[in-house]
Amino acid sequence: MWKRACDTASICIAEAKEYNKQRWEKSHMEPDFKEGVQVLVSTLNFNNLKGPKKMRDSFVGPFTIIKLIGENSVEVKLTERFSRKHPVF
Repeated sequence: MWKRACDTASICIAEAKEYNKQRWEKSHMEPDFKEGVQVLVSTLNFNNLKGPKKMRDSFVGPFTIIKLIGENSVEVKLTERFSRKHPVF
């Protein structure tokens, strides 16, 4: 009886893993950043923007990608308004 319960549990776990994998792959898309493309930058961690947080823009830009640093990080050309920010996001 213990062996049958373990086998059933392992089958259920394998099916759940496969189901979750299919759902992830269906909804997740890898970013395809290229040099010269314009992107928006999230203001989630910008502390120096004025006004109440809920009234601020969620994203600023568009900014042009200058260089690819890694898979998910890029260097952008910031405007004069954001010149004090680090250009790698």
